[in-house]
Order: sequence, then C-alpha cells, then structure tokens
Amino acid sequence: MNMTTPTRVETVRASRVIAATPERLYALISDLPRMGEWSPENHGGRWMNGASGPALHARFKGKNRNGWRRWTTVARVVTDNPPHEFVFVVTSRGFPVAKWGYVLEPVTGGTKVTETWYDNRSSLFAKVSGTAVGVHDRAEFNRIGMEQTLERLAAAVE
Repeated sequence: MNMTTPTRVETVRASRVIAATPERLYALISDLPRMGEWSPENHGGRWMNGASGPALHARFKGKNRNGWRRWTTVARVVTDNPPHEFVFVVTSRGFPVAKWGYVLEPVTGGTKVTETWYDNRSSLFAKVSGTAVGVHDRAEFNRIGMEQTLERLAAAVE
C-alpha cells in the first residue's frame, strides 16, 4: 500500500467567538512558534530556511508531544491572507500528514475563529503514525484539542 496517497478524508472543525479583532487574533494564530502556548499537542518550534514569520511558502519545524511521546513535523504555509485566513500543510519524514486552517470572521462581540483540520494521511500511514504518537482516533483527539486551543487563545486575549 502506498503510504503517501490518502485513501480517506477526515475533516474536523471547531469554532469560537473571541472578544478580539481579527488582526490581533491573526497575529497570534500565524505566529507558529507561539502555537505551543494554546495547543495541547504542539509545543512550538522554529521557522526554517531564513523565514522569520508567516509568509506564503514559509516553512516551520514544529515540536509535538503526547505524554512521553515526542516528534517533529514540517509545516509549509499555503495561505497567508491577513486578517482573514491562515492555512498550512504538515508533513512528517516526507509523508503528508494534515492541512490546518484558520478562518477569522468579524462578528458582533469580536471574531469568529474557525479552526479546521484535514487528514492527509493514507490509511496505512494513519495506522503507523497513530501507534507511534499514541493517538488512535485522530479526529476525536483533534476535535478536543482544537476546542482547548480556541479556549486558551480566547483566555490569552480576553
């Protein structure tokens, strides 16, 4: 089986209205080294290849943790549209993992932030990576993590 061709599609979304401007939230969400401040799984990282911040095609090496398990991923920014949308794709050891996106919409009381995760793993890579990182139901794990991320982001700015 080819470990690079997705054979199924899973998508998870979480939204929350946060009492802050889209500009302020976009600055935080797109600052990937700071993602570890709100994400329960990602613990920051660093921009790569001379990048110093979010820009189209900028690459980022992320540090991740689940209990005692630790691993790194590489993210590449595919949409940098301040203050409306920020999207990046993630690979691990050259294999497609996921696409993460954030859409920010001004609403009464602040900004509606919608975080979306698209699983880009093949069935085989999903099984192998699930065992390696201790997450067998990635969609549910990410749904819970996304809710926590948005809650922590809101607490940081409200």
